[in-house]
Amino acid sequence: MIRKAFIMKLFNNCYEEYKTRHDEIWPEMVQMLKEHGASNYSIYFEPNTNSLFAYLEIQDENQWNKSAETQVCQKWWEHMKGLMETNDDNSPVITNLQEVFFLK
Repeated sequence: MIRKAFIMKLFNNCYEEYKTRHDEIWPEMVQMLKEHGASNYSIYFEPNTNSLFAYLEIQDENQWNKSAETQVCQKWWEHMKGLMETNDDNSPVITNLQEVFFLK
């Protein structure tokens, strides 16, 4: 298992809509995430900076990277782009975090 953590950034006043869209996440998006090896996926919000901290566990980095090529992922990015900082392809701008401690 590979643990991944990263930070994303919401635009001002977009938290409620971001949360609503995740509360109503599409079943096909959940299925795709699981099919690409994701588990224990959590996203936390830090209101002072509008930052999102995401943590997930994956089985294989190559399998996970292929999730970005799926139609449902690209559709989800399009759905979310008005709420957060995104790249030219609508993927969220992320800052990967390096693990410095793990207690099992």
